[in-house]
Amino acid sequence: MVIKIKQIIGLALLLPTIVMANVSEYQLDNGLKLIVKEDHRAPVVVSQVWYKVGSSYEHNGITGISHVLEHMMFKGTENLGPNEFSQIIAANGGRENAFTGRDYTAYFQTLEKDRLEVSFRLEAERMRKLVIDEAELLKEREVVAEERRMRTEDNPHALVREAFNAAAFVNSPYHHPVIGWMSDINNYEAVDLRAWYQKWYAPNNATVVIVGDVEPEAVYKLAKQYFGPLKPETTATVKPQIEVVQRGKRTIEVKAPAKLPYMMMGWKVPVVNTATELEAWEPYALEMLAGILDGGDSARFSRDLVRGDEIAASVGAGYGLFSRLADLFLVVGTPVKGKTIADLQQAVMAQIKTLQTELVSEQELKRIKAQVVANAVYERDTVFYQAMQIGMLETIGMDWQLSDAYVDNVQAVTAEQVRAVAKKYFIDKGLTVAELIPLPLDSKKPVMSVGGRHGH
Repeated sequence: MVIKIKQIIGLALLLPTIVMANVSEYQLDNGLKLIVKEDHRAPVVVSQVWYKVGSSYEHNGITGISHVLEHMMFKGTENLGPNEFSQIIAANGGRENAFTGRDYTAYFQTLEKDRLEVSFRLEAERMRKLVIDEAELLKEREVVAEERRMRTEDNPHALVREAFNAAAFVNSPYHHPVIGWMSDINNYEAVDLRAWYQKWYAPNNATVVIVGDVEPEAVYKLAKQYFGPLKPETTATVKPQIEVVQRGKRTIEVKAPAKLPYMMMGWKVPVVNTATELEAWEPYALEMLAGILDGGDSARFSRDLVRGDEIAASVGAGYGLFSRLADLFLVVGTPVKGKTIADLQQAVMAQIKTLQTELVSEQELKRIKAQVVANAVYERDTVFYQAMQIGMLETIGMDWQLSDAYVDNVQAVTAEQVRAVAKKYFIDKGLTVAELIPLPLDSKKPVMSVGGRHGH
């Protein structure tokens, strides 16, 4: 049930406040959106501030600027010294961090419920009063350059992922790495960051998400006190940047020091945000397809390619149905010793062919659905993840209530729909393949095999 409440508070007309599933939604006069979800199981609160800006908003020459700005957000404001933000949160018994993605930048704290005011005071301060100091920026450029060296350039899998994305996406901004290209990192100037900050870090481009042991009206009052006085900004109009139609299979090779070969295969697919009304079911069918291939030990990849035919040392499928722009369905893997990348690709394509021609049994579909639903329920058990879901959906331009509809949409997927998306999208014309060709290892240099998330 959706209840619309109209209240006159002072002279301001609050329109609309929507209350659903213990969630209250408010809009401040300056455009800031506040979403509060009550969860009274523990006396804690998660406070998150989401900005509609990430690497997919960037252009050549400034790639990675959203990420370096995320670092600079901890380096001082008009009233806070470098790192004082973090020190105050720690002194109040809280934990905090931040992350940059393709479609958003988010800042978060977990605090005892009575300390929410501390979060709001500090976040409001750095939303409009950041000081970007030239000397601090030079230091942070070095930090980010080193982060890029460690996590991408010295990591063969990350190098492949970066080259793969740059080949798979031609004009979609998903072409850029979130951390940015090294030449761009080395050339940011304070004026670039000030302009980026001014353009995007504004109340009318932000969503504040609060989940925990709170009373929504009290949170709203606090938000008005701290965020209410901030001035809105005229943000840039984001161009559509719809990826050009792919007209044939793309293959790339990456040669780098590594112990084992590795491959990535990716097909262009829609996401919930880009699917037409008639195709609205397709992302959920693709989600099911990912589960059929790679949903645990009894899934087909593990059963047939790892244990059965012993072709893969590891193989996985991945698909994220929530993003701002159309994305890829991915398959990644490493062959066992004695088998080649070509053998593994052939085995993967045989699995795809089966899905295109044969209907998944009702029993298998039920098992995958149960698993997906269990994961969704488990994830929602944490206050942090509940806030993440709401913030992420809102920031990519979708309704947070889609999170509540997720389970129903998954349950509605049929075997015919799984076969239909396999036939429609898993075609060579929309396929990009990347292969890591191992070079001898430098014995003096440690090799990382798995990439990590970057952030503050």
